[in-house]
Amino acid sequence: MKIALSASSPDLSSQVDPRFGRCNYFMFVDPETMEFEAVENPNLSSSSGAGIQSAQFISDKGAKAVLTGSCGPNAFQTLQAAGIEVIVGVMGTVEEAVAQYKSGRLQATAQPNVPSHFGIGGAGAVGSGFGMGRGMGRGMGRGMGRGMGMGRGMGYMPPGQAPQSPPFAPDMSQLSPEEKIAALKQQAEYLKQQLESISRQIDEVEKNKK
Repeated sequence: MKIALSASSPDLSSQVDPRFGRCNYFMFVDPETMEFEAVENPNLSSSSGAGIQSAQFISDKGAKAVLTGSCGPNAFQTLQAAGIEVIVGVMGTVEEAVAQYKSGRLQATAQPNVPSHFGIGGAGAVGSGFGMGRGMGRGMGRGMGRGMGMGRGMGYMPPGQAPQSPPFAPDMSQLSPEEKIAALKQQAEYLKQQLESISRQIDEVEKNKK
């Protein structure tokens, strides 16, 4: 049996990527032998439909279950239609997640845990206002009208760029100290990736100006 996990980097010590459709890598692991294959997500930069395309990719690879942080309705339906078990809210390293799955501590979910197009003007992501909105300091105001901008999320994404979903945020009060550390590390990794993405966009804009 082979299971798939969203991962930040291509090794077993990688943190589980809280995103599904736009994770950096997919790790395909045999829980019994721990043999694995790391594949760079071919849909990372897709302008739309990343969740569905990633779900189809997982199905084509023959995985029987998916372990990830968050999964939207379109990807969830595609995975369910393919008979693939979906487990969300997964934290920690890939190796730890596989061990938890193998021991039966992780249970399949019956529904997606984020809304459709999460991260594109949706809940907790790129919101209204062109300027610095609520997500980046109240003193900067609500912005200049509605449109693409920095809302409650963490990334200004101009048209044509694919924003990334924020990490799944569990109720910290219900977590053990170890789980809180893992959750905070995931959030830090997400912010790091967002900053890298913004830096790349700045470099591209500056190159185009020349």
